[in-house]
Amino acid sequence: MLAAIPSPSSSGLNLGPLTLHVYGLMYVFAVIGAIIVTRRRWAARGGDPDLVQSVAIVGFPAGLVGGRIYFLITSYDQWKHTLIGALSVWDGGLGVWGGILGGALGGIWVLRRRQVDVPLFLDAVAPGLLVAQGIGRIGNYFNQELFGGPTSLPWGLEISPEHRPAAYLHDTTFQPTFLYELIWDFSLAFALDRLGRVREIRPPGIFALYVTGYSGFRIFEELLRVDPSHHILGLRLNFWLAGLLTLAGLIWFTVSQRQMSEEAGTERDLE
Repeated sequence: MLAAIPSPSSSGLNLGPLTLHVYGLMYVFAVIGAIIVTRRRWAARGGDPDLVQSVAIVGFPAGLVGGRIYFLITSYDQWKHTLIGALSVWDGGLGVWGGILGGALGGIWVLRRRQVDVPLFLDAVAPGLLVAQGIGRIGNYFNQELFGGPTSLPWGLEISPEHRPAAYLHDTTFQPTFLYELIWDFSLAFALDRLGRVREIRPPGIFALYVTGYSGFRIFEELLRVDPSHHILGLRLNFWLAGLLTLAGLIWFTVSQRQMSEEAGTERDLE
């Protein structure tokens, strides 16, 4: 092989007696990135940008809890069944679906209390969530986890023997699914941000497209990944969930925009 992406030699940074886990550090950067993007988008809609931090203060820990619960339930055989094992998020093990649900519920709770237009805020936050998810994948890179199958492509990802599944001990380079998703997340974030500027999309249409676009990509990603997972009919559990959410997102977007067309038609009739 002429080229490959090397994996980090360590998943942490040693600062004297302390070890700073890059996985956790990336989540801090992810939250900062999401706040920066969402503040700008929310202010452009006439909202108070400081509200974004208030939502993040509740939504981020709620997302961590939701993501961890999802992982503990769907990957019951992949963690040590002790209190420390259940809490050790620094070693990885956050399910994105549970994280999105937990974060959304926590954020909506804040928005309801502040009497804020929830669909409008969901549209504002969607690109920021994608930026956060893309940054978070860098943590998977440092942990050498969630990669795809063996490949001889020049951008194959080198994986240390101790991180390879038993069936792939003799393979050295794998599909860098963390990189594929990072590129997709950033590209989709840009596209949704741009779409909201050039087209009139009824809230929460942008958020519905976020659900559709991200989930649709995960269908492709789940077909590549070789990390342990529960399977249904020979396919990974998250493949089926991604498929359902892609369909749900499309329906959600269609219904929301149809309502806008019907409301516009009613207004013309009244005129």
